[in-house]
Amino acid sequence: MRLFHISEEPDIEVFIPRYPKRNDLDKNVAIVWAINEECLPNFLTPRDCPRVAFHATPASSPADIELFFSSPETPYVVAVESKWLSEMTETPLYIYEFLPEGFRLQDKAAGYYVSEKAPGIIGKTKVESPIRELFKRKIEVRLLPNLWPLADRVKTSTLAWSLCRMAFAESRDERQTDR
Repeated sequence: MRLFHISEEPDIEVFIPRYPKRNDLDKNVAIVWAINEECLPNFLTPRDCPRVAFHATPASSPADIELFFSSPETPYVVAVESKWLSEMTETPLYIYEFLPEGFRLQDKAAGYYVSEKAPGIIGKTKVESPIRELFKRKIEVRLLPNLWPLADRVKTSTLAWSLCRMAFAESRDERQTDR
């Protein structure tokens, strides 16, 4: 198993466990977050970029695969708001790879792992352009004016999905309608 952490910071030498802000986690236990290789595309964006990421699994229904994917060659999508295009093109990212020892699975569908100890770093790769990296990995990138309609639909699907940094997304009240 390979585990990673993606950052805009180029010079992290030690990942110190931090107390989570999420209400579904024990706020008294400091942790380091990591992502598995399959779900790495979910984080190939600038940190605060809101995104909806999803991919097919063996449990995904044929109807959902037909509905959500534009091509059978790209069964993985990362959708971002179009206003983030320049950041998706120009923000360098650093992919840190960790030794997997000490990590435990936190969320299988999202690929999240956590450790209460500072993990060993075994590598670092610079990504010059997040959008080019996603294309290189054959990930479909969607630019949308508002993510909420897609987020609402994908949450009720049989796909593996992740909604990240949605607090920074356009508000639900500003959604486009088909009237």
